[in-house]
Amino acid sequence: MSRKSNMKMTVLFVLSASLIAAAVTAYLLTLYYRRVCFHILGGFCEGIINQNPDSGKVVLELLKTQNFRMTGENILSNFGYEPSNIGITGAAVLWIAFSGFGAGSILFLFSFWYLHKRFSDRIQALTDYLGKINTGGHGLVLDSCEDEFSRLQDEIYKTVTALYQTRAAAITARNNFAENLSNIAHQLKTPITSISLTVQMAKERLRDARTVKTPQGYNSKACNMHADIRNIERQISRLAHLEEALLILSRIDAGTLTLERKPTDVFTVLSLAADNLYELFAKKRVLIDVPEMGETDIFADLDWTMEALMNLMKNCMEAAEADTTVHCSYEKNPLYVQIRIWDEGEGFSKEDLPHLFERFYRGKKAKYTGIGIGLSLSKAIIEMQNGIIRAFNLPDGGACFEIRFYTS
Repeated sequence: MSRKSNMKMTVLFVLSASLIAAAVTAYLLTLYYRRVCFHILGGFCEGIINQNPDSGKVVLELLKTQNFRMTGENILSNFGYEPSNIGITGAAVLWIAFSGFGAGSILFLFSFWYLHKRFSDRIQALTDYLGKINTGGHGLVLDSCEDEFSRLQDEIYKTVTALYQTRAAAITARNNFAENLSNIAHQLKTPITSISLTVQMAKERLRDARTVKTPQGYNSKACNMHADIRNIERQISRLAHLEEALLILSRIDAGTLTLERKPTDVFTVLSLAADNLYELFAKKRVLIDVPEMGETDIFADLDWTMEALMNLMKNCMEAAEADTTVHCSYEKNPLYVQIRIWDEGEGFSKEDLPHLFERFYRGKKAKYTGIGIGLSLSKAIIEMQNGIIRAFNLPDGGACFEIRFYTS
C-alpha cells in the first residue's frame, strides 16, 4: 500500500467513525421522539374520551385511519400554545445527544491517538537507527514500511550509506597517509646515519688538518671546513627532528599512539616543560613564569602533555623579544581545566591565525628554524585527551595559547 493510499484510508476511517456516531445518535433520537409522540397522542385521546365518552368511537376510528395530519396552520397556535408548552422532558434528549457526541469524540480521539502513536513509533525507530549509526553500531538495513515516512526513510538510508562509504574511503586514505609518513620517516634514517658518519670522519680529518701550520698560521681551509661541518650538523639535527615528528604524526593518524592517561598535576607538567626549555630560554634571554596556583589535576599522559606544552612555550619564546617573559596560568571550573601560555610580543598576524595548527605551516614571522609541525602535533595530542586548543591575540598585545581539558 502506497503512502497516499495509507493516508486516505486513515482519513476515511476517522470520517466513517464520526458519521457512524452521528447516524446512531440521529436514529436513537428518532426512536425517542416517536415514543414520546405516541405517549402524547395516547394521553390526548384518553383525555378526550374521559371528558366526552361518546366521542370514543370517533377517536378510535380516526386513529385506525390515521387521517389526522395537519393541512394548514396548527390549531393549537390559535389558542396560544407553543411546542415548549407540551410536557416533553429534555433530559433524555440531552442524554442521547451527549452520548452520541461522546461516542463520536471517543472514536475521533482514539483515531488521533492511534495516528500519533504510529507517527511517534516511526520517528522513534528512525531516531534509534540514527543513534545506533552515530555510536558506531553496525548494520545499515532498515525494516521496510510503506507509510508517510517511507520517503524520509529512503533518504536517510541513502545518506547513511553514502556516509559509510565516505568514512571507509577517508579511513583508507588516512591509513595510507600515515603509512606514507612512516615510510618517509624510516627512509630518512639511512641518509641521516650516512651523513652523521661522514661528519664524524670529517671531524677527525679536521683535527689532523688543524695541527698543520702554514706561514700565515693555522690552515685556513681547516677553519672553513669546521664551519661547514657545524652547518651540516645543524641540518642533520633538523632532519632527525623531522624524522621523529613524522613518525609521531603517522602513529597519531593511524590511531596507534598510546597515551597513559591518569590524574596529573598541572603545575608539575608546566614546570617540567619549562625546565626542559631552560637552556633555549636562557640563550634567548627570555624568562618563563610558571606560578603555583593551587593543586589542579587533569586526566592526561604526563610525557606527551609535557611535549605539547613545550611546543607552545617554544613558539612563544621564539616570538618574544629579549628581556621579556613568557607567562603561564591555569584555573579550574566544574566543566574543564584551562591552561594559558602567552608572551609579550607583537602577537599573531591576522593572516596566520586561521592556519597556525596546520601541518608544515610556517607563519610570515617564523624564523628559519622549525619545520611547522610543533603546533599541529600539540593540537593532536591535546585533542586525543578530551581537550581543545585555540590561539588568539591579547587585547594589550601578545600571542596567547588557551587549552581546555574537559572533565567528562
